[in-house]
Amino acid sequence: MKIKIDWKTCFRVGISVFAVFLAIHYWTSTASLIKTFLSAVLPLVIGAVIAYPLNILMEFYERHILKRTNNPKIYKLRNGICLVLTLVTLLLIVALVVALVVPQLTSCIKLLIDKVPGAIDKVVEFVAQFEIVPEDILGMLEGIDWKSKISEIISVATTGIGSAFDVVVSTVSSVVSGATSGILAIIFAVYLLLSKDKLMEQTDRVIKHFVKKDIYDKGRYVLKTANDAFHKFIVGQCTEAVILGALCSVGMLILRLPYAAMMGAVTAFTALIPVVGALIGGGIGFVLIFVESPTKAIIFLVFIVILQQLEGDLIYPKVVGSSIGLPGIWVFVAVAVGSGMFGILGMMISVPVAATAYRLLGNEINGKTELISRKQ
Repeated sequence: MKIKIDWKTCFRVGISVFAVFLAIHYWTSTASLIKTFLSAVLPLVIGAVIAYPLNILMEFYERHILKRTNNPKIYKLRNGICLVLTLVTLLLIVALVVALVVPQLTSCIKLLIDKVPGAIDKVVEFVAQFEIVPEDILGMLEGIDWKSKISEIISVATTGIGSAFDVVVSTVSSVVSGATSGILAIIFAVYLLLSKDKLMEQTDRVIKHFVKKDIYDKGRYVLKTANDAFHKFIVGQCTEAVILGALCSVGMLILRLPYAAMMGAVTAFTALIPVVGALIGGGIGFVLIFVESPTKAIIFLVFIVILQQLEGDLIYPKVVGSSIGLPGIWVFVAVAVGSGMFGILGMMISVPVAATAYRLLGNEINGKTELISRKQ
């Protein structure tokens, strides 16, 4: 069998090889160029990430508002109206969380600063009763003036180290840069949501033109599976967070524990992190309540452990696990690997990524892969 090679193929291969050679030979300049490019497109990537969960809420409004109108002028305004409702809903949620958390958190920090020295002394005395720590270490701990040490730490934190002018300039520069990137990301997210239908249609046409049908169908199938997994995960995780936060506040009110509203909001926020989110919120609550009352802190710890078991055995499997179709053991593995590689961000995206891979692999093994047709 003879292989025909035309001059166009040779030219493309030659250009590709030459480009790779230049990239390797001038790797420092290439790496700098890549870094500059990534920094330039980072706000756009962040905007796309912001737009995705907002689109889920926006689709909810689209399904229930102006769905059956026959007026084309009003129908054209549907995206704008739904986007405004989405942003208003988001602002209301943020305002509610801030109103619940900030006042109590401020008073709690003041209480923390006032009572930490006494709390540390109580802990040292409590440990000394069991004689599990060497006497020389206990003597050193008991001899420390914790109040003055904390005052020194606060003084260092407020005055800073080094040139104050350099610190101020660096801080202002970082804040301005971050604010600019954030504003650009939000603007880009708004543009994406307003023109999402047209963008999807144009992207689909371009891909169809340059990509073969079988590759196009397989790629579309993978993307649809991933979108379904991420969509269900975000909806399920937010639903679970609301349920868990409400249960935490109600339980703390029944047990007459302090900071019930604040801890409900904190627990709901940390519950967005799969599996370990409630424990993180529980740790924060234990520290804050311990300063006011060690007994109530122990009661809260027992309560949050029971709530965590309730979440792990009932709420999470029913609300999130069943919706994404990923067994509990693989959820745990995904969270462990994701957290080890990318920290908190890895925890949050590892579960839907694992659910996508699990579903694709299961469909392939079971022979149930259904490619999406061009007309769909």
